[in-house]
Amino acid sequence: MKHFVRMLIHVCLYFYCKFLWRCLKFVMRKLTGRCELQRICYNTKPGASRTMKIETSLRDSKSKLLQTSVSVHPDGIEKTVEDIIELKKINPDINPQLGISLQACLLQIVGYRNLIADVEKLRREPYDSDNPQHEEMLLQLWKLLKPNTPLESRISKQWCEIGFQGDDPKTDFRGMGLLGLYNLQYFAERDAIAAQQVLSDSLHPKCRDITKEEISKFSKAEWEKRRMDKAIGYSFAIVGINITDLAYNLLVSGALKTHFYNIAPEAPMLSHFQQTFSVLFQKRKTKAA
Repeated sequence: MKHFVRMLIHVCLYFYCKFLWRCLKFVMRKLTGRCELQRICYNTKPGASRTMKIETSLRDSKSKLLQTSVSVHPDGIEKTVEDIIELKKINPDINPQLGISLQACLLQIVGYRNLIADVEKLRREPYDSDNPQHEEMLLQLWKLLKPNTPLESRISKQWCEIGFQGDDPKTDFRGMGLLGLYNLQYFAERDAIAAQQVLSDSLHPKCRDITKEEISKFSKAEWEKRRMDKAIGYSFAIVGINITDLAYNLLVSGALKTHFYNIAPEAPMLSHFQQTFSVLFQKRKTKAA
């Protein structure tokens, strides 16, 4: 019974707040002569803050046109903006900046949704050793990370040198599909110096110096264990695939919206996701050192 009453109170509060918010929006429009979209565009600087407010306003609108505008095809954004301006009875000649601002926000909002779809497609595509393109990407990864060491054969224990678990890397891509390979190749190619450093650190971990304060906190056995843990390396490729999983979950959850809306003036692209992966990988290296 208590659970039912609590739930009923929450429902009542939800509808009360929703009604109150709509009343507030009506009053603000009467006082300012501007709709909520106008107020956001004119009072908020370009970037994540504006785009996220616009996204929330459109999604929570009672208008079907505004609700569906966040999922239109990129080619239909311009027409959608025109329809919104017409629906809101806004004179585009008096408010020319509104259309430009709305279009920029929708490009980011729609672009983020499409980026999730593109990333998901790569994640779901399994590595196929019979696909020449997949094989070429894998061999290129080796050349980028080990430019002075020829690969003796496609199936080789040498793959362990760049952090794969066995003599055939294709089994390690099962969790993240081609997405893991795409990210590793991007990092190794676009940020070669950093990638080489991360690989070197994974193979030659550094053990930090012991301080007197730390010695006093642990027994000798405990400290030696911690010291040895610090000296253990990590598997470059496997960690990269795990970080791909982390970046993927951040993307899907919406946690990367603020970052992408700030750095991408228009639609976030796959390269933005891969840049984020590269940064996360280097952060992992910093923590492991």
